[in-house]
Amino acid sequence: MSKKGLILIVSGPSGCGKGTVLHEVLGSREDVYYSISATTRAPRPGEENGVHYHFITKEDFEKLIAEDAMLEHAEYCGNYYGTPKQPILDHYAAGDVVILEIEVQGAKQVMEKLPQAVSLFIAPPDLEVLEHRLRKRGTEEEETIQKRLAQAKEELTHLSDYDYVIVNAALEDAVDDLQAILRAERCRTEKCCK
Repeated sequence: MSKKGLILIVSGPSGCGKGTVLHEVLGSREDVYYSISATTRAPRPGEENGVHYHFITKEDFEKLIAEDAMLEHAEYCGNYYGTPKQPILDHYAAGDVVILEIEVQGAKQVMEKLPQAVSLFIAPPDLEVLEHRLRKRGTEEEETIQKRLAQAKEELTHLSDYDYVIVNAALEDAVDDLQAILRAERCRTEKCCK
C-alpha cells in the first residue's frame, strides 16, 4: 500500500512558539516537507532565497495569482505573501507530511481549497505569557509588541475553525502533542498504524 500524504496547516500568534515546536518535529521526521512561502518584499540581512522565502517580483507574483498557481496569498504593507501550489500538491502526492505555517486568513483560504487538509492552531497559555515571550525576545519596540498582542487577540477568536488546538505551555508537551496528532492522522489516512 502506498503511503498517503497529509497536509497540515499550522497557525498561531507571533510569540506562541510555533516555529520552535515545528523545528523540533521537523528534526525528528524524514517524511516532512516544510512549505516555503513566496514574497515580493526584499530579503532582510541573512535571509536566503529558497530557504527563508522565495523572493520574487511583484509582476511574477501577480502572474502566479492570475494562473491560479498560489494556494493562498495576501497583501501586507504593500508586499505580497503566499504559498505556491505545485510543490504542496507534488509532496502530498508523494506521501509526505506537508506543513504550511501560515496566518489565519491564509489558513482559511487553504481549508476552502483543500478540504482534506488538517488544521492546527498553536496557542499560548494566555496573553500574559505571550506578552512575556514577546518582550523576552528583545527584538521589537513597544508599539510592535502592542500590535502583535492585538493581532493575537483577534487570531484567538478563530480557534473553533481548526481541527486541533495545542496550548504551548511547555515545549516538550507541545511537541509530544503534535507528534501524536501526526501519528493519529497518518493512521486515519492510511487505515493502519506503523
